[in-house]
Amino acid sequence: MSRADDTLDQAGDARPGVDHPAFALHVGGKMEVASTVPLTGADDLSLAYTPGVALVCEAIAADPALADEYTWIPNTVAVVTDGTAVLGLGDIGPVAAMPVMEGKAVLFKQFGGVDAIPICLDTKDVDEIVETVVRMAPSFGGVNLEDISAPRCFEIERRLQERLDIPIFHDDQHGTAVVVLAALINAVRLTGRRMEDTKVVVSGAGAAGVAVTRILLQAGVRHVAVCDSKGVIHSGREDLTAVKQDVAAVTAFAGATGQLGDALEGADAFVGVSGGSVPAEAIARMAPDAMIFALANPTPEVHPDVARQHATVVATGRSDFPNQINNVLAFPGIFRGTIDVRASRITEGMKVAAALALADLVGDDLEAAYVIPSPFDDRVAPAVAAAVSAAARADGVARR
Repeated sequence: MSRADDTLDQAGDARPGVDHPAFALHVGGKMEVASTVPLTGADDLSLAYTPGVALVCEAIAADPALADEYTWIPNTVAVVTDGTAVLGLGDIGPVAAMPVMEGKAVLFKQFGGVDAIPICLDTKDVDEIVETVVRMAPSFGGVNLEDISAPRCFEIERRLQERLDIPIFHDDQHGTAVVVLAALINAVRLTGRRMEDTKVVVSGAGAAGVAVTRILLQAGVRHVAVCDSKGVIHSGREDLTAVKQDVAAVTAFAGATGQLGDALEGADAFVGVSGGSVPAEAIARMAPDAMIFALANPTPEVHPDVARQHATVVATGRSDFPNQINNVLAFPGIFRGTIDVRASRITEGMKVAAALALADLVGDDLEAAYVIPSPFDDRVAPAVAAAVSAAARADGVARR
């Protein structure tokens, strides 16, 4: 998704262009609640509500596990935000975030058959967010955290998973990471490299950058340098947050310091998740047959036309260029597979399995403009779900 068209009205005032077709599509919101049972007469009402519903309530009270069979809970995900990191718009607040959360919910349903409820919380306090979600948890089979700013998002996810036995998934971190890994697997194969030899530079040390780094290391990449606005993150810096200290402990090329351009010297792959801008001369310093994933949206860190002058594989976060790194390739299938086996959490192994499943779908059709499937490839969610379910069983978190 991208920000609304910032056109000028007749009076010359800057405001969203309400004539843009996006506004017509959003009238009344993008979702509704619909009944799955008939309500055409007294008999239907007596079963769907009183007195018949009391029998089901009593049964669940005696055996809470029956809620998995007789309510929508296990197939329903809470999409939770505080509105502090919405798209490229930043901290726009919980009310303004609602169209994005509605959008997320309809994508869950369309691509994964998962019901989702958007919940926008009017607080930025970590303790309050955690306590609120914990109190709501009995109504849901999982929680998708969305558009919560770093570094608070890391603590919120960790604390919720410690307290709840349902999967907690921050999509800005892990959805992005899964799709990046899938695309990189195929890009590495196309360019004749090996994961363990590939040098990757990650620009951005927020939610997505940290998660991308972690999943790459989990998948066998040994050489990663992560850059923030001050340059390469390494253990010699004294200005690092706790999260960045953890990143520094497991990354950086041997002796890598300096700025982003220095890290790109001889690098095989660039993954941009910072929203910044990378000059063409810095990209030109990369190794031959480079791989450039410029994922800032709507404006990539380096324009694809420029990137293609220096790279074999170019990916963006946009739908109007080849190789779109789109989280919808990951989260519907991940939650579908998680729900299908009633997993208590989403493990690193499940995320890597999702990435491998995505990469495998490309198969023999692999080419520079096709390293990742289309979001509209109807094989995607089933393949990801099956891989995630199998990984959940292997990791011992599946409950059926």
